[in-house]
Amino acid sequence: MPLDIAQIAKGLDVETKSIRLNTALCRQEIGTFIEACQGSDEIILACTQEKRLFDEVAGEQEKALVAPIKFVNIRETGGWSSDAKQAMPKISALLAKAALPDPDPVNTVNYQSGGRLLIIGPGDVSIDWAKRLSKDLSVGVLCTSPGVLPEARDFPIYSGEVKTLDGYLGAFNVEWLQKNPIDLELCTRCGACVESCPEGAIDLSYQIDLDKCKSHRSCVKSCSAIGAINFDRTEQSRTEGWDLILDLSKDPIFKMSQPPQGYFAPKSDPLEQAIAVTKIMGMVGEFEKPKFFAYNEKICAHGRNGQVGCSACVDVCSTAAITSLFKDGKGTVSVNPNLCMGCGACATVCPSGAMRYNYPSVTYLGQQVRVMAKAYRAAGPKVAPSLLLHSDTKGQELIQELGRLASTQKAKFKGVPAHLIPMGLHHSASTGVEFWLASLAHGFGQVAVLLSGEEAPEYQKALSDQVKLACSLMEGLGYAKDRVVLLQADSAAALEKSLSAVIAIDTLCPPATFAFSNEKRETLEAALEHLMAHASKKVTESAPLILGAGSPIGGIAINQDSCTLCMSCVGACPESALRDNADAPQLSFIERNCVQCGLCVKTCPEDSLSLLPRLQTTEVRKKIIVLNETKPFHCIVCAKPFGTLKMVELMVGKLSLHAAFSGAATDRLKMCSDCRVVDMINKPNDDDVV
Repeated sequence: MPLDIAQIAKGLDVETKSIRLNTALCRQEIGTFIEACQGSDEIILACTQEKRLFDEVAGEQEKALVAPIKFVNIRETGGWSSDAKQAMPKISALLAKAALPDPDPVNTVNYQSGGRLLIIGPGDVSIDWAKRLSKDLSVGVLCTSPGVLPEARDFPIYSGEVKTLDGYLGAFNVEWLQKNPIDLELCTRCGACVESCPEGAIDLSYQIDLDKCKSHRSCVKSCSAIGAINFDRTEQSRTEGWDLILDLSKDPIFKMSQPPQGYFAPKSDPLEQAIAVTKIMGMVGEFEKPKFFAYNEKICAHGRNGQVGCSACVDVCSTAAITSLFKDGKGTVSVNPNLCMGCGACATVCPSGAMRYNYPSVTYLGQQVRVMAKAYRAAGPKVAPSLLLHSDTKGQELIQELGRLASTQKAKFKGVPAHLIPMGLHHSASTGVEFWLASLAHGFGQVAVLLSGEEAPEYQKALSDQVKLACSLMEGLGYAKDRVVLLQADSAAALEKSLSAVIAIDTLCPPATFAFSNEKRETLEAALEHLMAHASKKVTESAPLILGAGSPIGGIAINQDSCTLCMSCVGACPESALRDNADAPQLSFIERNCVQCGLCVKTCPEDSLSLLPRLQTTEVRKKIIVLNETKPFHCIVCAKPFGTLKMVELMVGKLSLHAAFSGAATDRLKMCSDCRVVDMINKPNDDDVV
């Protein structure tokens, strides 16, 4: 593919001479790279295939590089495609992204593994693996079905059925029920019980076949000195801690899509078992991984007043790392960082931004989007770029494979289109509607999210819901609804087919200038404001854009006749969208703050509130709107205001027919607390009020 260095340099806003074009840099022209190592503060190499070679050569130089070499793939991602000649703007964008500083490091989560491995599964295969591994690891076996025991007691062997298993690398806890009369941990394998059993119900697995056993109990007598056999034993529960788990069960114990680190479930496949064992051998020592998330409890909409509002993060987590917590009526969530695998779906579905993804931060990802869009525009193409968000694992493999096929089978494969810029993420589920809309606002004509078959079902649904919301917003504002699309492909051929949904289109609107914020709602509001300002369909106060249920954007409808202004909804609102007034009985609302969690609706004792999923004008969303107000009620004795007129009238109306609230007692309902006590003391013979 011939490169147009002048056009690429134009996109990067650099001089043409700063870009060195080589055709065999990793071989005959390696001297050019060595020369660059001696005189450059920063090197960006548009080659990922020979990364190892370049790193080794750079490390051999006397003068160390000021900054690490940065690698970027422009070959499979654009150079090898049917429209490679039009790919110069994309190449400029990819190089511009690669030139950015590395993201700030994140906090880490630590693991410690001493190599204590529990093998769970059928006796024969579990014991066989234990024999192989016992020389290198501290191994135990939990036989879920009998197996022939080895003569030597080189490792502990238990029998039973797993009751509970929880934990992670270095901290697993296993509870099992021992059901067989013979305790394998006490059994010396002397064979006395095998010889004495008249029914042959005991073999060299040293477990009694209870279907054959006729209760002669001769085995008990033969084992009396050891005491390993006890028919009176009920289902005995035992618990132990382990660092690693090799689960050879037909049905894995952990049912979640992404089990914790240190747990392996290869089932009965010998090859998968061997691969798992190889990984286990390397999991002894101290390890660390990024802490992928940050949680702000103050703005979490999970629960108030004993009511559950939003549980999106709990529902979507495929590792069971997020659990619900309620204390003193207030609901929060707890995230176990050791179980978190970094998918970011919790942050994607969180309506308030209480859960935030940090690997890398949204601000850094946003910076990448901005520089790519800017470089692409500067290179002067006629169409807007499209953004392809994919995982750094399977998604990237599919893109590279498609590029190679486009190079070798040009008649069959077209490759990645010139206007489509791939952007790798740690996980495809780590971005959502606010990021996509902000990317569109900054100059991308379309955003595509690639699911490559490695995602948990929970993530696919979450992303599908997010895409539906984004399409509703874009279509409602007059933009084409397919400005955000969800692609699914598990092979290069399927990816080629799915990319037909990503079309070359004109720019939506003038590029925005706002920065992506780590605060989710700020990014969302900035994107909406920009897109609404340039939309062909204008949202008006009288005709807002109606959205579907589950939208994180919307307002509140109130029945003023039934509302008593008790303000319980204000106390339940985690985002300060609903507010009271210290000087008057008044309930007000800021729509921009509302995340549609529904806590106010569930808390209202009069059922006076309902959610209105919608998009209002920017002015209305920012404004404080009075939902309901009434006159204060004044004490009939001292004239001090207490409660509201509507509340007292409602209370008197409901209680006046009760025998305990007749005569003077009714008047006491109209008194403040101080005057009520004085009246009861001064008039003790009047009708009592309980």
